Amino acid sequence: MLRALILLALSCLFAPAFADERAQTQQQLDATRQDIAELKKMLGKLQEEKAGVQKDLKSTETDIGKLEKQVEALQQELKKTEGELERLDHEKKKLQSARVEQQRLIAIQARSAYQNNGREEYLKLLLNQQNPEKFARTLSYYDYLSKARTEQLRAFNETLRQLANVEQDIARQQEQLLAQRADLDSRRQALVAERSKRQQVLAKLNSDLKARDEKLQSREQDQADLAKVLKTIEQTLARQAREAEEARQRALLARQAEEKRSREQALASARDKVPEEAPKKARTILGPVVSSDGASYGGAFSAARGKLPWPVNGRLLARFGDTRGNDARAKWDGVMISASAGTQVHAVHGGRVVFADWLRGAGLLVILDHGNGYLSLYGHNQSLLKSAGDVVKAGEAISTVGDSGGQDSAGLYFAIRQQGRPTDPAQWCRG
Repeated sequence: MLRALILLALSCLFAPAFADERAQTQQQLDATRQDIAELKKMLGKLQEEKAGVQKDLKSTETDIGKLEKQVEALQQELKKTEGELERLDHEKKKLQSARVEQQRLIAIQARSAYQNNGREEYLKLLLNQQNPEKFARTLSYYDYLSKARTEQLRAFNETLRQLANVEQDIARQQEQLLAQRADLDSRRQALVAERSKRQQVLAKLNSDLKARDEKLQSREQDQADLAKVLKTIEQTLARQAREAEEARQRALLARQAEEKRSREQALASARDKVPEEAPKKARTILGPVVSSDGASYGGAFSAARGKLPWPVNGRLLARFGDTRGNDARAKWDGVMISASAGTQVHAVHGGRVVFADWLRGAGLLVILDHGNGYLSLYGHNQSLLKSAGDVVKAGEAISTVGDSGGQDSAGLYFAIRQQGRPTDPAQWCRG
């Protein structure tokens, strides 16, 4: 009885303390929940902002792809211009050689014609001729020489004219080449600026999201810890209340038993005072408590397992089925291949382009249909060399390696689908 009374007293003593602690914990829990709600709201805004940036990213990376394609075309034009310059330079050298040879012949004829006072000697020969036939032959000979000199001079002048035209063409081509190179440098600078801007925006967003996410995780952990503490307190209060009720019941039973003994003693004492023949009264009895390289494969894709070349030469950064990021639940459904930006990506098998555009998470993406439910995917490209509907051959260039889609470095995402299900590219491509 004494123990029950002590427990009852202790319960009454500590219950207000536990109740106060419970109230304080509940307040902290409510405050934490409010912080989490605000953080989630802020994260939602950041996600919306990121979605907007992703939209801008799509536009930027699509423009980058177009610029890269224009740069490639401009480089081809530069090569053609340089080839034309080489041809014109070769022609110029031939004309210069012809000019030198013509100058030599003209000089020989000039020396022959005017040697020994050439013009006067010509007149003397004509005036001193006595034989008419000889006179006619001499006149014809000098006319022939005169025509030959005239023809040589005409050819020389034509050579000089062609040489001047070639030099003008060279000057024009060189000017065009300088302009194209300046345009190319300008476009490249624009690409660098766009890439730098994109990387800065992505880095800031990722940093903000990471900081907010870490803070949210910390708050959620705090909430879980507080909820655990609150549950412990509530369990303790319930146990104390249960023990207090049990102690009260025991105390009540003890008091009733004591009262019973007192009554029995009083009855016994009264019996001793009455005559023996007095009738005995009935006694009252209480009852008891009750948790990349090589030949292309030309057969059907379904028969190409282990025979296909890789789309680029490089090193596998991630394998099929590897954990993706820090989330153990996320797995790679393809592979990531390290390669330099601008490297050409080749179709592993002949097919038709069914998608060639920017896609969130994959950047500039090309998808080829190989028939019978087989698809190959090529993502994070720098530029797209094919369009939807194009038919491509095995080994044909379809894009260039890049870092679109928010990647930190250049690399190619490559995947194979069979009836819509991911399958390990390493089982299809040659090792």
